[in-house]
Amino acid sequence: MLSQRIMLGAFTMDLFAVLLGGAVALLPIFADMLQVGAFGFGMLRAAGSVGAVVMSLYLIIRPPLNHAGRSLYGSFAVFGICTIGFALSSVLASSLGLSLNAAFLFSFVFLFFAGAADAVNVIIRQTILQTSVPPEMMGRVSAVTAVFIGCSNELGMAESGVAARLMGTVNSVVFGGFATFGVMGLTHWKFPEIWKLKKVGQEASS
Repeated sequence: MLSQRIMLGAFTMDLFAVLLGGAVALLPIFADMLQVGAFGFGMLRAAGSVGAVVMSLYLIIRPPLNHAGRSLYGSFAVFGICTIGFALSSVLASSLGLSLNAAFLFSFVFLFFAGAADAVNVIIRQTILQTSVPPEMMGRVSAVTAVFIGCSNELGMAESGVAARLMGTVNSVVFGGFATFGVMGLTHWKFPEIWKLKKVGQEASS
């Protein structure tokens, strides 16, 4: 896996983006802030999954991505923007003179598109995994990537709680969204070949 720089960079970017930019653990607090109750919390919790399913169905019927590297960066950028937008949904609604119902709608939409963007990067990363790893190494590499994903999700929830305690709930999620862009910048610096990746399975051009 260490010799496959594109795969290593893509999975590293996801690891730290999810670690710093995830807001799932704080959804109960946002549901309380929006005064939407248990049903509203369920809607917020499902929004990302609905977005991921819709995007996955779309990617099934469309042609393969011709610029997979740029699409990967684009998906992380959308994820970061939507994370910030979700955190500021109440502020946005208030500035427009709208009610908490509108803030809830904004929150749902931002989470929907965050889930859709996440589906894009998951599909690209898993395709890189399937096309880059020799068959005899697939089991071991798949196990490592499973640890990557599991740890980033669980540690991301812990980080969200600590950050919310230190900075406040809204500020911590906004910070996480901006941190996603920082992670993208560092990844591009260390793994510039990801940006040049065209169709998945083909080497990046120099």
